[in-house]
Amino acid sequence: MINYKVEKCERNDIKNFIEKWHYSHNMNGVISTYCFKLLEDNKIIGAAVFGWLAMANQWKKYTDSKNKLIELRRLCCIDDTVKNTESFFISKCIRWLRRETKIEKIISYADPEFNHEGVIYKASSFKLLGQTSKGRVIIWNGKRYHDKTIRTFYNGKMKPYAMKLKEALDEGDAYYIKTQGKYIYLKTIRKTWKDILNRD
Repeated sequence: MINYKVEKCERNDIKNFIEKWHYSHNMNGVISTYCFKLLEDNKIIGAAVFGWLAMANQWKKYTDSKNKLIELRRLCCIDDTVKNTESFFISKCIRWLRRETKIEKIISYADPEFNHEGVIYKASSFKLLGQTSKGRVIIWNGKRYHDKTIRTFYNGKMKPYAMKLKEALDEGDAYYIKTQGKYIYLKTIRKTWKDILNRD
């Protein structure tokens, strides 16, 4: 991985790459607090997006402050990277987060609907906590949208794409499907006294 380099970047720098290479092919509604790109000879071959949690108070399960827990919301690389590229990429992102922020824990989810069981998270020393409850997503124009998309308001209004999605549902052009629970993975990047006292 001599030619690999990881850089912090802007969302727009990697948006098209993620929409091409991530299994969801979608960045709609993704909170992107910190974005990173993986470069080989100055060409993007990987992208990662970390963002604050969307669900209110979810952080309380894991930390004592909402600014100490972040979610790895998107991670993808081109198909023909060498072995361990993704774990190398994650480790570099985590190193930056540990150095430049006060974040203590990273949470991420592996979706068995897409045959993802979290192999890369295990390789990166994330801890498997269990599974989320079953849910449902909206299918529209071949893409999947979380059902909370049409239940989330900003300044009392839906985002334009959410309004279009709701209209598609009302008109029968979009539909719901049930989903399995996702695997929950957590990684501590900065140990607290609580972590030390509660270690196995």
